Amino acid sequence: MERIAIRAHMGIWSYYITYLTFKEVSEYVSAIDENLHSSKLLRDSIQRSLTSNYKSISEYLCNQEERMFNSLVLAVYDGNPTWRAISLEDENIILEAGVLTFNGEEKIFPVDGQHRVEGIKDAILKNSELENEEVPVIFIGHQNNSKGLSRTRRLFSTLNRYAKPVSLRDIIALDEDDSAAIITRRLIEDYSLFQEDRVADSKNKSISTNDSNAFVSIIELYEINSELLNYYIKDFKIKGENGKYLKQGKHKLDRYKRFRKADDEIERYYQFVLSFWNAMKDNIFEVKEYLSLEKEKSIKFRNKHGGSIYFRPVGLLPITQAALHIYPSINDFNSIFKNFDTIEKNVQKEPWKNILWNEASQSMNSSINKSLIKLLILFIYDDQILNEKEMSKLASAFRKARNDLQNSLNDESTALQYLKNNRTNWFRQEEKNKLFKIEYFEN
Repeated sequence: MERIAIRAHMGIWSYYITYLTFKEVSEYVSAIDENLHSSKLLRDSIQRSLTSNYKSISEYLCNQEERMFNSLVLAVYDGNPTWRAISLEDENIILEAGVLTFNGEEKIFPVDGQHRVEGIKDAILKNSELENEEVPVIFIGHQNNSKGLSRTRRLFSTLNRYAKPVSLRDIIALDEDDSAAIITRRLIEDYSLFQEDRVADSKNKSISTNDSNAFVSIIELYEINSELLNYYIKDFKIKGENGKYLKQGKHKLDRYKRFRKADDEIERYYQFVLSFWNAMKDNIFEVKEYLSLEKEKSIKFRNKHGGSIYFRPVGLLPITQAALHIYPSINDFNSIFKNFDTIEKNVQKEPWKNILWNEASQSMNSSINKSLIKLLILFIYDDQILNEKEMSKLASAFRKARNDLQNSLNDESTALQYLKNNRTNWFRQEEKNKLFKIEYFEN
């Protein structure tokens, strides 16, 4: 096997940049095995780190026309690899180019890219037309002695230790296959509720206490759009890696996100997402008021006094889940949010006091069970909407969360009775809504 290559240097290493076909990777590149350890225990330990992720890589190669990989780093020893330099006539170019030749007796194993190697091997078994695809590789020389083993092990651990997965923020900003990421970017660019400084570019769902303008964080917006996508695809037939149809849930959603869908399908999903956000924007008082403000837009609804559940990251996702729970029965987000607007939203007040808002510390309780928030919203919305099991779960979670009521909520049945007795007090009728508006501005 011969390849035109470029030779370069970094630290103690000389390396050769070239390519291999998928078929050559399958034929010549072996597993690590004894290449880094003589101990079977340690060899097996490295091999166990090879997860089923290679199957996802194989699927990517088989289905993504715009496929591309970064370089495999392959170690070579034994055999008789040779390097013949090619002279360049232009003296202004400093480039070590040449021909790299292997006699076929060399041993080659991946120092970086073992999942990609296994993915390539699996892909060409499924689709032989991929055999002539070419993947960039970097060859390094390995010496199969104590010093050489140590040196290559160090390189292996270094390349894998400092290789970090793509952050969720980067996925949202760049991914062209994930429908939720595509739609999130479109909303940020085109939709009034998320333009300008209304979306916080934070590393997680939380919003800085110094941010007096953002409605949501970019992570939270993506998470809610993913929740909407999960509902949108509930009736889609999607097969898993084992060939069986996946039920609605994380695995089905993750698999759907893996490959870009047709533009018309993405547009239908976008219109579904728009119907959700439009309904919230048009029917929830605080959101409408927020959009009318020019500066310090969110401080009236998210501040040291608590504020609205709609402006707290811990609240928006359960609100979304509650809306989606109701949606199949009426197919109208406007009706849902019109009713949601009558439910108490101030986190300092019942039923959120000492659930979302900790009275003692005067701060949000970010560790609260989010399913409790969803169930509580649904129960207030309609006391007949939850089945017996869900009501039991609500009563149990409510009793556990309300430490201030532990003396009166002796068991699940008393907690359930408390919920039923107080449910009507957790609505905001028109007159209460007027007072609510004044409270926000006073804060």
